[in-house]
Amino acid sequence: EKKGIKPETKEITESEISLNMTTTEVLEYSWEEIFRQIDPMTWATVGIALSLAMSILGAGWGIFVSGSTILGASVKAPRVYAKNFISVIFCEAVAIYGVIFAIILSQKLTEPPADISEHHDQELDLIFSGYSVFWAGILVGFSNLVCGVSVGISGSGCALSDALKPDSFVKLLIIEIFSSALGLFGLIVGIIMSGNVAFPG
Repeated sequence: EKKGIKPETKEITESEISLNMTTTEVLEYSWEEIFRQIDPMTWATVGIALSLAMSILGAGWGIFVSGSTILGASVKAPRVYAKNFISVIFCEAVAIYGVIFAIILSQKLTEPPADISEHHDQELDLIFSGYSVFWAGILVGFSNLVCGVSVGISGSGCALSDALKPDSFVKLLIIEIFSSALGLFGLIVGIIMSGNVAFPG
């Protein structure tokens, strides 16, 4: 050690101590505590966004599958385009289901009072409403996503079959109608699930 040169010392600041304490405390939390720290209004808005996004995704997917097949089949049989355009309409209805559901739920959202933590009953209502809207949005979104894919695939097969055998159009159209009903079922169940939602305001 040379004279006049002080040895290097590592000083721990107060911010590093608080950061380490905060990290330790977070690691000790259970998953339940972590999810409880998330605002229920956040769960509600995420559920509404997912219901709308997945419904539009399902509609776009179905239109992509059925529309490309209809255009390809109309090269051989031009009459196919006019008859099978109903497949695109069924796919578009899936997106409309998501829009309707998002509008219904967004009208139920209200800003909770600032002192809601002091009122246990209102806090429980807020948690129940937030999770109800979230899972209802997940249900409607996934059902419409599957519905859009189902309608697109069945509409694609209907167009190809109609191009080769026109008599089979009505029979396959019934299958396509049943496929489009899946999204309507999800919409009805989602509305029922969110029927008791009441955000304290």
